[in-house]
Amino acid sequence: MVIMMSVKPMFSITVVTLSLLLAVLLFAPTSPFSQIPLFSTSQLGRLDIWSVSRMVEWRPCNWWLQGHVPPLPAQSNGYIRVDCYGGLNQMRRDLCDGVGIARLLNATLVLPKFEVAAYWNESSGFTDVFDVDYFIQQLNGFIEVAIELPPEIASKQPYRVNCSKRKGHFDYIESVLPSLLEHRFISITPAMSQRRDRYPQYAKVALCQACYNALRLTRSLEKKASELLEAIPKPFLSLHLRFEPDMVAYSQCEYTNLSPASIKAIDEARGDRKPWTGELAHIWRKRGKCPLTPNETAFILQALSIPTNTNIYLAAGDGLMEIEGLTSIYANVFTKSSLLSGEDFKSMHGNTKAALDYYVSINSDSYMATYFGNMDKMVAAMRAFKGLYKTLFLSRKAFAEFTSQSLTEKELMQALWNAHRDDFIMGRGSALPDCFCEYKL
Repeated sequence: MVIMMSVKPMFSITVVTLSLLLAVLLFAPTSPFSQIPLFSTSQLGRLDIWSVSRMVEWRPCNWWLQGHVPPLPAQSNGYIRVDCYGGLNQMRRDLCDGVGIARLLNATLVLPKFEVAAYWNESSGFTDVFDVDYFIQQLNGFIEVAIELPPEIASKQPYRVNCSKRKGHFDYIESVLPSLLEHRFISITPAMSQRRDRYPQYAKVALCQACYNALRLTRSLEKKASELLEAIPKPFLSLHLRFEPDMVAYSQCEYTNLSPASIKAIDEARGDRKPWTGELAHIWRKRGKCPLTPNETAFILQALSIPTNTNIYLAAGDGLMEIEGLTSIYANVFTKSSLLSGEDFKSMHGNTKAALDYYVSINSDSYMATYFGNMDKMVAAMRAFKGLYKTLFLSRKAFAEFTSQSLTEKELMQALWNAHRDDFIMGRGSALPDCFCEYKL
């Protein structure tokens, strides 16, 4: 009993002494640690990027979540079908715009037409991806949706109004409403640039309701997506990595140290689109136009102190090149094809496979993307809608800028940390102006 009582104070004194000594070593001006910034390397136990406190969040605005929309007019001006092209999330974006346009023009929405495209390995339509009954139910009171057309309309092809290439001060009431009133049944592809500031609030509300409350996967597809989500070891990071031959060719960027197979695939995809050379290539890269390679992505993840044993779900399509540059550093990488099997998965096409990536990404513990395309914007929006803010877009511009400055590896990692920390703090890169409002924390 006496021995136990005498050891305990000595142990406490020892712990306190060692703690004070460590504090002196860490913060003294002459300490070797003082020359390294607090968040310099993961070897010093730096917390990952998600541990940084945010100053800004984007949340769905109350004006559409709680807004009261006026009753729909008794008489519709006609029928609008939205023709959607591209990948799943581009088509989803066009559909959301189409709902807003139909409400703006007081038109009845016809179920959209999804492109059948060999380029995207695609043959699935809207009803193959989204729950139609749920879509109609959630839009009740916001807009009229027609599953079947009246006989006098159904016998005709819609009058095509191509808005997709129109930019600037394009206005649907001025440019499209006359065609709707004349032909009564039109099809449109929404414009790349629109004057949503001219929309009355009820049209904006319909757009937001469609995009964030009305689109749910079909039961069978959601079941498969849920199965995939359950199979991924937790917690996990969903990484949308883009380094496919067509994307690199389109970027007009040149890369060194790629495998012969990757170089051949890129050359075959280039066509007439030749890569920039000399000073133009340097300027182009510093503007952030060049896709990050898997190896460059892995380096940035390390700079952000993402542990190398992190479980990573690779949200990517077919044809991803140089994946070894990532998996040689981050070994716990999982894909759809590595976790799912069976004929139902093998028979999936571009849209349904993209839907799996989308579902997993909006439900992941964290999400990062090497690009800021349609999928990334939709995933960021839905994660914000669900209150999930561990979302970050890796900066190609920052990477190009800092790697051109002949920094040491430690300096480069610190610079990348600082750039992405500032983006995460201020919510930059994930601004959602149409249906979301900025909240200062």
